[in-house]
Amino acid sequence: MTVSGEATASRIVEAGRQLIMRRGYSGFSYADIADAIDIRKASIHHHFPSKTDLVIAVLKEWRAVFDADMAALEASGADALGQLRTYIGHWERCIADDSAPFCVAGMLGAELPSLPEEVAQEVKAFFDNLTAWLEQVLESGVKNDLVKLGSSVQTEAASLVSLVYGAMLAARACGNATLFKDVTDNAVEKLIKPPKKKRIT
Repeated sequence: MTVSGEATASRIVEAGRQLIMRRGYSGFSYADIADAIDIRKASIHHHFPSKTDLVIAVLKEWRAVFDADMAALEASGADALGQLRTYIGHWERCIADDSAPFCVAGMLGAELPSLPEEVAQEVKAFFDNLTAWLEQVLESGVKNDLVKLGSSVQTEAASLVSLVYGAMLAARACGNATLFKDVTDNAVEKLIKPPKKKRIT
């Protein structure tokens, strides 16, 4: 693929991401992408023969961006609580400024029973990846005496995923970005291990 071809494919993927994020899998067509970036439908089909191909490309890029961002966050030296707050803070800002009011994988997850199998597998892979990262962060927090868990790390990570995406949905449904912050801040606060009290001798 030429540099020009790669640039066109990237524009198509980005347009697809924006449309999926706001309308879901069933809510857009190649005609919508053609209108959004002023391109012929034939050109879209040249890069992505089917809608399934395009949506899988969107999900793979979304996951690659997530992995790169989380790797950079870990490399920054942020502790477990800092990493959790940064991850949640990202969504807080995206919801507030409407740049990304809902996660692409979350939007597709709501349509999972009706998605093509290949797309459904990519959605599940994204959430497996996210949950595994949260498990790693929580384990680090426990190890460094920053986090207390009320149940297994697997259950706590799955609960956090459910809570973040539920808060995302509630904020969107209510048109209230502050709701997301209130719910997620409360969840993180509950994970913080209180400092040990000094014994009075």
